Amino acid sequence: MKYLIRDIEPEAKSLSGSFPILTITGPRQSGKTTLARHLFPQLPYYNFENPDTRIFAIQDPRRFLAGLPEGAILDEFQQVPEIVSYLQQVVDENRDKSHFILTGSNHFAIMERVSQSLAGRTGILKLLPFSLHELKKSAPEKTDDLMYTGFYPSIYTDKIEPLKFYRNYYETYLQKDVRQLIQVRDLNLFDRFIRLCAGRIGNILNISSLANDTGLSVTTVRHWLSVLEASFVLFLLPSFFDNISKRLIKSPKIYFYDSGLASYLLGITNGEQLSRDPLRGALFENLVIMEVIKQRYNRGEDPSVFFFRDSHHKEVDLILKKGHQLTAVEIKSSATYHPDFLKGLNYIDRLFGERISGLYLIYDGQLEQSDRIKIMNYRKITEEVIQ
Repeated sequence: MKYLIRDIEPEAKSLSGSFPILTITGPRQSGKTTLARHLFPQLPYYNFENPDTRIFAIQDPRRFLAGLPEGAILDEFQQVPEIVSYLQQVVDENRDKSHFILTGSNHFAIMERVSQSLAGRTGILKLLPFSLHELKKSAPEKTDDLMYTGFYPSIYTDKIEPLKFYRNYYETYLQKDVRQLIQVRDLNLFDRFIRLCAGRIGNILNISSLANDTGLSVTTVRHWLSVLEASFVLFLLPSFFDNISKRLIKSPKIYFYDSGLASYLLGITNGEQLSRDPLRGALFENLVIMEVIKQRYNRGEDPSVFFFRDSHHKEVDLILKKGHQLTAVEIKSSATYHPDFLKGLNYIDRLFGERISGLYLIYDGQLEQSDRIKIMNYRKITEEVIQ
């Protein structure tokens, strides 16, 4: 399969023209290396997961960088965190000549180093797996098959069966990253933990419940969740409040960065099984939320996404904030439209009034409407930029 153009490319080119360093983060296997080598074929490529390259860069970073007068692509650079401090000096002395592309899959470790040493010297992007827009006609036609398959590039470019891909991904990458970050001694315990998280997809996070079900302490649960967030496995969607100090003490909802990985962790082995799974609606919700987040990341924006639930149990699945303006999105996995689907959106419209810049009902059906509330099939997200 030929290279699929990524929606993030214009923003990557723009940032690389403005900064001497471009940092690309995202999940393992999301296409960061492929993107970097496609956009910057003139730059030499070094992968710090290669032991020889890593040892050379660690033992003699000045000599390593001296051999790169015009820059390079440095893949998984968090494996050699010390290199960032030396990069600072190199780009300051050769700002017009040196151009470096850094990629990495541990966001917390990367951002800690970048914020300390490369402030003002690097543009930062997050690359997630394929979007529906990027896949176009390559995406499975059936919704259940799409959710089961997920969006990781190798599944499509290398034609790997999803179950085999996710089993390998989980054992090779996810457990490897977790071992490095939290030094898990009992991998069976971690396996139980992450599968319990998958079973709570779309639900409000209850840390005490997770701790009780796994036998872990609340402190350990919090730490493991932060590691899974940093590794782009889990996404915690915060609740929306105008008063941010109140919002920060409210529990988020649990989602996964990819519906295919979540399906694998739930023990789902094909699209037909997923169609009967009690969590089908939550997985569909997960898919749509990630599509919206991908749109924002691909434009170089912070997601600024929330869910809404008030004391009267009025709910809306997704609130997007841009400045003072709000966009509300209700998500339904049904293929049949029901007027009741609009209750939460009408409530939000009355509550926030002029602050509402858009109202969307996104579902699995074909009926469309473009009035105050836009009703559309979830695949139409590829044509509509949800602000």
